[in-house]
Amino acid sequence: MRDHTKLRAFELADKVAVLVYQVTARFPREELYGLTSQMRRAAVSIPSNIVEGCARDSQADYQCPHRPV
Repeated sequence: MRDHTKLRAFELADKVAVLVYQVTARFPREELYGLTSQMRRAAVSIPSNIVEGCARDSQADYQCPHRPV
């Protein structure tokens, strides 16, 4: 398993998730199950996908499919 905490992309994605939670905390209560929920799930999915990719067994699964090997 690779260490996702060493990746700059993970650092940035984590910061984005925290910022999204801070900003959406100020949204109106009626948006709690609409826009707030959707933005939070999207923000959390980015670092989650990075962690999942780091946990993959093969190098091919780990690398970005758009970058040459």
